[in-house]
Amino acid sequence: MAGAGRVAVVTGAAAGIGRAIAERLAADGFRVAVLDVVDGAAEAAAKEIANAGGTAAGFRADVSDRAQVDAALAAVRAEFGPLSVVVANAAIALQQPFLEMTLDQWNHTLAVNLTGTFNAVHAAMPDLVAAGWGRVVLISSSSAQRGAPNMAHYAASKGGQLALTKALAMEFGRSGITVNTVAPSSIDTPSVQKKRDAGKMPSAEQMARFIPVGRTGTGADIAAAVAYLVADEASYITGQTISVNGGSFIG
Repeated sequence: MAGAGRVAVVTGAAAGIGRAIAERLAADGFRVAVLDVVDGAAEAAAKEIANAGGTAAGFRADVSDRAQVDAALAAVRAEFGPLSVVVANAAIALQQPFLEMTLDQWNHTLAVNLTGTFNAVHAAMPDLVAAGWGRVVLISSSSAQRGAPNMAHYAASKGGQLALTKALAMEFGRSGITVNTVAPSSIDTPSVQKKRDAGKMPSAEQMARFIPVGRTGTGADIAAAVAYLVADEASYITGQTISVNGGSFIG
């Protein structure tokens, strides 16, 4: 199996895209550390993954808090051993017109989405360097590629991930580590459904009319891209952004 007992950490993995990634990596043979900020959610998700035949454990951590990240990864190492794969997925996606946006809202979004990515990758990277093999995947967004009205803080934080990917790919390529980004668009998740229920987003059927493949995406679509990027076969792919969007944004 692709994972061959390697240890993968997935942040924001109790639900949505992160959950799908954790499930796929567990199915591929990785020992998966499920990290999430919601009390009890990571443990519950890990239990379900284990019940399905995978190897997983849950750990609570707010990725914007470096001390919590360090403590969680120390617990992961105690449970599973050194880390091999980091998938930085944890994020918040709030909507706020730019002129109504407060500095606190801006800072909070960057703290979770960009500094949180830094915290997870920075804390895990020594394991990957020591092993001479590693995979880092950042989950960004098409909002970083084409912009997003009323989400300037979100788009900026996700754009920072694209730049961070390229910088780390150049810095750690000779250490046997690849660093790539997956940029989703039009993916059905529980958080997206909540926005639909609140009237802030069109229905999946309406969105599908503008997507060349004729449907919205799923967490499994993103997980499939991640599964490829963390495999041995993807060793010559680094510093790249893989857009998983059904053709809804080409450019």
